[in-house]
Amino acid sequence: MNAFIKITASVALLSLAACTSDQTRPAEEPATDASTTPYTPPAAGSTDVTESAPAMPNIKTFYFAFDSSEINSDGMRLVEGWAAYLAANSSARVRLEGHCDERGTREYNVGLGERRANAVMQALTSRGVSSRQISVSSYGEERPVATGHDESAWRQNRRVEIAQ
Repeated sequence: MNAFIKITASVALLSLAACTSDQTRPAEEPATDASTTPYTPPAAGSTDVTESAPAMPNIKTFYFAFDSSEINSDGMRLVEGWAAYLAANSSARVRLEGHCDERGTREYNVGLGERRANAVMQALTSRGVSSRQISVSSYGEERPVATGHDESAWRQNRRVEIAQ
């Protein structure tokens, strides 16, 4: 009986040893928030005949630096995605809504929001989107998404949103 237990234990240990590997699995990629993940358009010149028209990007917000209407690199990738979608869907229409943080006068912020929305419009039209597909409006500081009075809140409020 003692030999039977030893043999059974040995078989069990050998079975476990055979199932394990000294290779380590790579860690899983962390989940990303869709609002911060830039859209990556398909490669230019793709010859895949099964490829359909570009899908509407799921990110609809461009963020800006303080007192700036310059589109950053993440914003330019988003422009590329929206330009591909709008150029392929000539009946689609969008409204670019400019926003600012609470600093500055109401008049200044309305103007800055408009400059931001116009910058996005110019980037889209320079990539083949018809200006008839785009309208621009500015809300200045009137529609904040974050109500705090610090850089974290201000960063979220300096934006252009795409509405349909």
